[in-house]
Amino acid sequence: MSKQVWKPATLLAPVPPVMVSCGTMDQPNIITVAWTGIVNSDPAMTYISVRPERYSYDIIKRTGDFVINLTTAGLTRAADFCGARTGARIDKFKEMKLTPEKAGVVRAPMIAESPLNIECRVEQVIHLGSHDMFLAKILAVHVDEQLIDKEGKLCLHRAALTAYAHGEYYELGRRIGKFGYSVRKKKPAKKYPQQRKGAPSRREKKE
Repeated sequence: MSKQVWKPATLLAPVPPVMVSCGTMDQPNIITVAWTGIVNSDPAMTYISVRPERYSYDIIKRTGDFVINLTTAGLTRAADFCGARTGARIDKFKEMKLTPEKAGVVRAPMIAESPLNIECRVEQVIHLGSHDMFLAKILAVHVDEQLIDKEGKLCLHRAALTAYAHGEYYELGRRIGKFGYSVRKKKPAKKYPQQRKGAPSRREKKE
């Protein structure tokens, strides 16, 4: 496999193009970011990286909280719009016909149309260069009941989530494995006791 060597670039992919809601119920705003992820399990922590010149930057820094709203295929146009337009001039909720929903803990509103909302409180702001990272603790997660099966398992594949890779949006497709499948031992085949000569088989017994 022949490869070229490029200069450092942001080519880690795919990443989630999430809609981050901030502000208050009275003055809500949305910014779309792809620089986000999980940084710790216990306590559950996440981050978003935002350019200081973005309108939402000062809002999040002032209020100290935000909500990460997962983007589905049906919400991709809204996510793209919220990343390309500034909330300083327009009401993005109104323009995209989205519904601000009161969160359980933080002041920032959730996006009602998103199937999964993550309430976050800023713990630290890290200056990195082009972006500042808002390191945050996850305080609560709201999940659409349609994504939960009868056993209480989260079936996130039902949400038709959107992925972002090098300027393009993609709808997540078929499952090709699950965590640990590469090392999981195969179940041994059932062994039946040796049949005595002249004895009826299991199939013959059923018939």
